[in-house]
Amino acid sequence: MLRGYSSISLDEKGRIAIPARYRENLQALCKRQMIITLAVDEKGVGQTDLLWLFPLSEWEVVEQKISNLPAFNPMALKLKRYFIGNAAECEMDTQGLLIPEKLRKLAKLDKKLVLIGVGNKFEIWREDVYSTGEQAFMAGSDSEGLDELGDLSF
Repeated sequence: MLRGYSSISLDEKGRIAIPARYRENLQALCKRQMIITLAVDEKGVGQTDLLWLFPLSEWEVVEQKISNLPAFNPMALKLKRYFIGNAAECEMDTQGLLIPEKLRKLAKLDKKLVLIGVGNKFEIWREDVYSTGEQAFMAGSDSEGLDELGDLSF
C-alpha cells in the first residue's frame, strides 16, 4: 500500500528522488521496476499537471484490464493509444528515477512537485496545482461524486 504526502523536487535533468520510506518496499514489491504515464480522470480524459507512477506489478494489472477492453470502442482505443502508449519503464536507482522529457512537458511539471501515495500507485503533481485542489477539498467546495460514495464512514 502506497500512502502519504512528500514534497519533492525535479532537477534540471528531469530526475526526482523517491523518499527513503518507500524505497525498501518498492524493492520488495517490484524490484524497483516502475511505470510512469499520463494520468486520466474518471471519464478517461488525460489530465494536465499530473502523472501516475506505478510499481510494475500494479501496472500490469491496469494494463491487462485496458487490453481486454473492446477493440473498436473509441474510449478503449484512446486509453490504449495515449495512456498505455505514453507509459515509460523507469528503473529506480538508489535515490530516484528519471521522468521522460515528453511526460514532463505534457504534465507541465516544474521544479516543485508533490508525490502522493494513493494505494496502488503514486501521483506526481505540480505543487501549486495540488495545493489548490487540497484547499478546495478542505473548504468542502468540491462535492462531485459524493452521492456515489453511499454510506461511507470512517
